[in-house]
Amino acid sequence: MRYDPAGPNQEAVGEVAAEHLGPLLYALEVCALSMEEADRGDDARYYRALARKLAEAGGSARSI
Repeated sequence: MRYDPAGPNQEAVGEVAAEHLGPLLYALEVCALSMEEADRGDDARYYRALARKLAEAGGSARSI
């Protein structure tokens, strides 16, 4: 993978997110549960907010 100083290719990011949205949301919830068990509520809220944002975007490049 080549570094691009302009930032990530938004279209490619959206495609990957759309193709793998279910597993990504599941993994983020597992992280949130782990953070709650470790008494790290702020971190759990962060992971859930990130998952919510991805779910609302539906994996579209324009919305992420």
